[in-house]
Amino acid sequence: MLGSLGKLVERQIKKAQAEGQLEGLEGEGQPLPDRSSEAQSDPAIAAGHLIMAQAGVLPEEFSIKKKLDAARKAYASQTDPDKRMATMKLIAELEMRYNMARDARRAFMR
Repeated sequence: MLGSLGKLVERQIKKAQAEGQLEGLEGEGQPLPDRSSEAQSDPAIAAGHLIMAQAGVLPEEFSIKKKLDAARKAYASQTDPDKRMATMKLIAELEMRYNMARDARRAFMR
């Protein structure tokens, strides 16, 4: 069955190429993005994340991770002890929220 499915997919690709449907797509002529970190993950989860990212909807942990990275960067550049302490508190809170969101997603996916 896989052989016939492969042939069907190949025909659909050739048909789309002939009709010009594969031209002018986003990222055409560009190298593929590095997704080597996803190689060890579950393909179904990776596909789900890709679809959500393309739709502009990401799991909460992703937005928290961006905030956490920004807070860490800000902490490294601060010299005022009070601001460093406040940023350290923010980092601790974001790390806790990130871990909770990640654990919740993992528990849901089981």
